[in-house]
Amino acid sequence: MRIFELFLLIGLIVCALSVSFTKKLLTSIIIYMSYSSIMAIIWVILQSPDLAVTEAAVGAGVTSILFFVTLKKIRAIQEERQEKERDDEEGGK
Repeated sequence: MRIFELFLLIGLIVCALSVSFTKKLLTSIIIYMSYSSIMAIIWVILQSPDLAVTEAAVGAGVTSILFFVTLKKIRAIQEERQEKERDDEEGGK
């Protein structure tokens, strides 16, 4: 069991560091979901199922969905700007 706990802790550290160093937002969100899932498993091992359920629901669930929606909105805004710039360039020619 100690090896599994050590594996989870190492995975938790790797997730925390890799979120900081990734440049793509989508990748960061997926790693954050992994971090929350690992943390939920650790809470179960520590015999705290109420925190595990909360971590899984809020950390890996609701927060990640909000991040995905925000990322979609940001990219949509950027695409609208690019289309407007293309239209302006075509109109100016």
